[in-house]
Amino acid sequence: MSSWRGWIWAGLALSLYVFGGLLIMAGLVMIGILGAQDLWGLGEARGMGYLAFFVGIVLSVMGVLIMRIMRNRGVA
Repeated sequence: MSSWRGWIWAGLALSLYVFGGLLIMAGLVMIGILGAQDLWGLGEARGMGYLAFFVGIVLSVMGVLIMRIMRNRGVA
């Protein structure tokens, strides 16, 4: 039973890390390339890019922290 819990935490950590990285890249594209264009009526691309960039950083850091906690506690 404990090994399944480790696999679930590992999948969650890896998913957060990868999704965060994708958001960081998408944010950089929106900031650098799209600039002042309107994104489907949701707002300026630069503002949405900053939001995606910083949320991506937070998700990536959370994924890394979960991985480090799992390793230090011997879960994975």
